Amino acid sequence: MKFRPCIDIHNGSVKQIVGGSLQDAGNTAEENFVSGKPASYYAEMYQADGLTGGHVILLNKKDSPYYEQTLRQGLEALHVYPGGLQIGGGITAKNAPVFLENGASHVIVTTYLFQNGELSVDRLFKLADAVGKNRIVIDLSCRRQMDGYVVVTDRWQHFTNLAVTPDLLGMLEPFCAEYLIHGVDAEGKRNGMEADLVAMLADYDGNPVTYAGGIHSRKAIERFREVSRGRLDYTVGSALDIFGGKLSYRELAECKGRI
Repeated sequence: MKFRPCIDIHNGSVKQIVGGSLQDAGNTAEENFVSGKPASYYAEMYQADGLTGGHVILLNKKDSPYYEQTLRQGLEALHVYPGGLQIGGGITAKNAPVFLENGASHVIVTTYLFQNGELSVDRLFKLADAVGKNRIVIDLSCRRQMDGYVVVTDRWQHFTNLAVTPDLLGMLEPFCAEYLIHGVDAEGKRNGMEADLVAMLADYDGNPVTYAGGIHSRKAIERFREVSRGRLDYTVGSALDIFGGKLSYRELAECKGRI
């Protein structure tokens, strides 16, 4: 179990947002924190602290007037810390190689893999053929629906027909090296993790899994270790003091999150 840092970029700025509030219309989101520093600043800090496997997430749609600013910030972060960061947001089989050439260790992909709310096996193969499974992180960010969790796409705005289960993770193993899973309803709220989701993910035994959503204190990290049985990595965003919260980034960095 280790801490994975993050750099979320929206409208050309590093931000922490309430995940479920993101809207393409008007490029709006409920903001917890807007940084005055560029993405490269955080990438340089993560590199200096020896943190690997961090996530750079581009939160603007490609037709957004802010997309080019957001993309530029993301690429600058990759250039500062080549091989140390993963990147997601608008990844396709066509552009994935470009991000790897610009320094990403992996590409993170969700929306491209779905068509009309259904998982596209054809696109899974196309992406794997383009960059190789060992450079792919499949993001199965999800929201609670009834008594389970269902994958959401398009910056967490649209439900698919795909439920997140250990069996699903096992089925997708031939196409990726890791999984990233946001508990979207907890994302950015600093009210605790999606415990049922974390417990379910811990039942999976295969590729590394990173969970994001609601972890906000040392006590919450200890609870996460208990529920996940130490089998998952985790991210913290809005709760970190470098993003306006109270949880010490320095303490997590010094122990690589193994509190």
